[in-house]
Amino acid sequence: MKSFFVRWGLTLSLVGGTLFGGVATVTTFNQPALALTDQQVKAKLDSIPVFVVTNDKGLPLSRTLPTKNGQQTISVTGAYMSRQEALKFIQDLQKAKNKNPKLQAMAKNLQVTAVPLGVIYQQLQQNRNKPNRLVFAFKPVDREVRGALTLLQASGQKVDAEKFKTSVPIFAVRFAPDKGYVPIQGGQNKQQMIPLFLSKQDAQNLLNKVKPKFPQADIQVINFDGVIKTLKDKNDSWLNQVFLVPSAESRKYIETLPKK
Repeated sequence: MKSFFVRWGLTLSLVGGTLFGGVATVTTFNQPALALTDQQVKAKLDSIPVFVVTNDKGLPLSRTLPTKNGQQTISVTGAYMSRQEALKFIQDLQKAKNKNPKLQAMAKNLQVTAVPLGVIYQQLQQNRNKPNRLVFAFKPVDREVRGALTLLQASGQKVDAEKFKTSVPIFAVRFAPDKGYVPIQGGQNKQQMIPLFLSKQDAQNLLNKVKPKFPQADIQVINFDGVIKTLKDKNDSWLNQVFLVPSAESRKYIETLPKK
């Protein structure tokens, strides 16, 4: 796991200085377009850290639930998009009253472990039809959920706020509601890349740069499941340019990881 995080940090450093670089048009390709493979989707998701509460043995804290048929069970564990919110969960559990001795001892040894989103995606794909499987319940950042709801409501869309609380919002900047996504230059070769932000504020920063030249530019809110479905099902070459941008909190955490 440690070697993975070293590679992870180096990969992100390639685009670090040009995260909000120059705006350009999307490059088109002549070769046949193919939907992305599971491995290619995983590679795109690996840039995003997800934070899981684990015990002193590194096992995720989970609760067991029966399936609809009652013949199988699944273990559900929280997958936090914010390390601070995962830490707060542990602190609240440790402060809770009327705990039995076993629960009290367990709570003292809980910790937050970072796992690449791509690894979680891979596990879900491999174990989706297996009995007694582990399921990750995503815990989006409250601030980002509120920001997404505000954008959706401002555009006139009706949203079920309760259902949205369990979905991870993704933010993309468009030249206009009926136009394509705004690319940026990133990487050593200044390649044109299409950022999908985990933070509304990061998307707003890019929008502020685009607005003077493209007054109709806006921020689109995309459901995380919708992003995955598009990557896997659409045969569009521009999907190769898509990359996910971690939140500012996650970027700060990544910077603390050891690098070669």
